[in-house]
Amino acid sequence: MAQTATPHGAHHTPRSKGQGGTAWASGGAMFAGVLLFVDGVLAVLNGVVALARDNVFTLNGSYTYQFTLTSWGWIHLVVGAVLILTGLGIIRGVPFARALGVGVAAISVVANFMWLPYQPVWAVITIAIGVFVIWSLLTDRPRPAR
Repeated sequence: MAQTATPHGAHHTPRSKGQGGTAWASGGAMFAGVLLFVDGVLAVLNGVVALARDNVFTLNGSYTYQFTLTSWGWIHLVVGAVLILTGLGIIRGVPFARALGVGVAAISVVANFMWLPYQPVWAVITIAIGVFVIWSLLTDRPRPAR
């Protein structure tokens, strides 16, 4: 790779596409952190509603994965709180938060798959967000400190 001189005499080596990832993934980790945070806030709100009011969500059909709304409320509260903390960790640049984000997003995808009978459209949207977060965190490479 060619080195170019900067005004102060230091050398700068241009990065190739393979070193820094694609343009889609380069800002993706920060966006993934924001998405995890927002998804967590919405999951907490879902959990509060499921705990407070049993008549807000209705089951559409008969499915294998059936829990009571109280159980779903607690599941959403716990997963939402972990999503919020992980999203904040990614935004702040905590080293292990990216790996934790992949795991928590995967748990969120599975939980929302099981939540499909109660809110099918929102569950599919949240699953898509989770898949994007996983892709984003796995394809974005951290920038070396200068």
